Amino acid sequence: MAITRKDEDRALNKDELELVTKSRHPELQDLSDAELKSLIKLMRERREKAKAAANQRRREMKGRSSPRGTTASTADDGSRLKVRVLAMAMSRLNAENQRRQQMAAHLELVANAEHALELKKAAADSKAPFNTRHAHKGVKDTASIRAKNLINPMERGRQKKAAGVAQAKRDTRQQNAS
Repeated sequence: MAITRKDEDRALNKDELELVTKSRHPELQDLSDAELKSLIKLMRERREKAKAAANQRRREMKGRSSPRGTTASTADDGSRLKVRVLAMAMSRLNAENQRRQQMAAHLELVANAEHALELKKAAADSKAPFNTRHAHKGVKDTASIRAKNLINPMERGRQKKAAGVAQAKRDTRQQNAS
């Protein structure tokens, strides 16, 4: 189920609401890489803190832990909502970070390919001097030492087919005789 902005306003304090607002599209695009990393770090800390508080409240409600305040918590809906909102903001930030990393990797790949093409063109322009130990006309061709097969492949196929037909005739004769 989607979380409305009104629910987010109710669940988060002012600082957290500002961080969550920065994790949405128009503001997220304007952030630099360093700002994005610091925002991810802050958001992760806030989410972990909210998750720990929600777990503590749940333990208090079940009676497994002593209450932190004067009385034990009776509901944890607000803290669970807060954790969900912060987790959704974290996923948006992580997706943007991954998108930027993929874009940077793609740009680096393109730059490397262009550089390799420049090197290849430069190497094609400058040939090695004639009197060096480089192969100019390629490696010398050596004759194969394997004996050539003197039987025509068509003749081999004809004999194979004739043998198959003769075997089929013998098999039918044996079936009819028995």
